[in-house]
Amino acid sequence: MEAETMVREDGKRNFALRESGGDETSVFSGNTPRQAALKAARRLEPGSSEDAADRIELRLREKGTDKVHIYDGWAWEETAPDDKPDWMPEEITEANVAKKGIEHLEE
Repeated sequence: MEAETMVREDGKRNFALRESGGDETSVFSGNTPRQAALKAARRLEPGSSEDAADRIELRLREKGTDKVHIYDGWAWEETAPDDKPDWMPEEITEANVAKKGIEHLEE
């Protein structure tokens, strides 16, 4: 069963971002599909606030499996916290995701 999920030595799994045509353009890693989806969502065009941000469907295929995790993701600009490190910009991109389900590919 271990070869099925392709878990790295550090425990992280790789998830490929699938475009509508089936192309896999980017790979995000995380311990959970949600963690990888949050990383993908931070690359979306940010809205001016969380409420104003567009919800975009993210489809992440777990490498080594036929499972596609489907999320709605959105990103927005926010002022950095007062205790931010010196290297952090004044405006940061925040993101959130909501799981919609899992599909299995039939390729």
